[in-house]
Amino acid sequence: MENNTKQTDKKITIAIDGYSSSGKSTMARELARRVGYIYVDSGAMYRAVTLYALRHGFVGHGKALDREALVASLPDIHIGFAAGSGTDGVQHTLLNGEDIESQIRDLEVSSYVSPVAEVAEVRRALVRLQQEMGLDKGIVMDGRDIGTAVFPDAEMKVFVNASAAERAGRRLRELEAKGEKVSYDEVLHNIEERDRIDTTRKVSPLRKADDAYVLDNSNLTREEQMKWLIDLFDRITGIS
Repeated sequence: MENNTKQTDKKITIAIDGYSSSGKSTMARELARRVGYIYVDSGAMYRAVTLYALRHGFVGHGKALDREALVASLPDIHIGFAAGSGTDGVQHTLLNGEDIESQIRDLEVSSYVSPVAEVAEVRRALVRLQQEMGLDKGIVMDGRDIGTAVFPDAEMKVFVNASAAERAGRRLRELEAKGEKVSYDEVLHNIEERDRIDTTRKVSPLRKADDAYVLDNSNLTREEQMKWLIDLFDRITGIS
């Protein structure tokens, strides 16, 4: 994999949206590295809020989300990012100063993040924070509503998709690599339920922006995806 980064005086905003476990975070992170931009994983921010809700008993173990309690606690939730320790090279998510990167990737958080992300006050708070992060451009951000709500004027918008079965297989392999014992059916159900909630919620539902380029990566390697993204970036910034 090449290590060189592209350089251009024209900085743009890159918005990458897509379905759960479509690989958008991996490609967004690598694209940012190659073009020398800042990377922000907006999904990690919603996962951080979800972890806070789980820890404080606002949701979990069959309990419906206590929206009022969560909204009342929003001023106490502070989210940030930091470079990973050692040589992992992964951006880590911080919740009130604590590195929670590993905790927010488990299936429990995945099972409750969509209901938390439905809460209008949560979305408004995080969208404001995300927009502040992108004021100077030169940023790659991925999520569900980046090209539609967070950065509707982004110069480069990509909508990523893959079949639910393919995404479930990818997610299962990730969880198994972390030592979690889950079944394929359990993971597939989680993904299908998240798709349903994400696409039908009233506030900023998951949808393709009218001017977004569609990338179906069901049968593409990571390098093939990256070539597609770099070619698009080059055309938009006028490098090629």
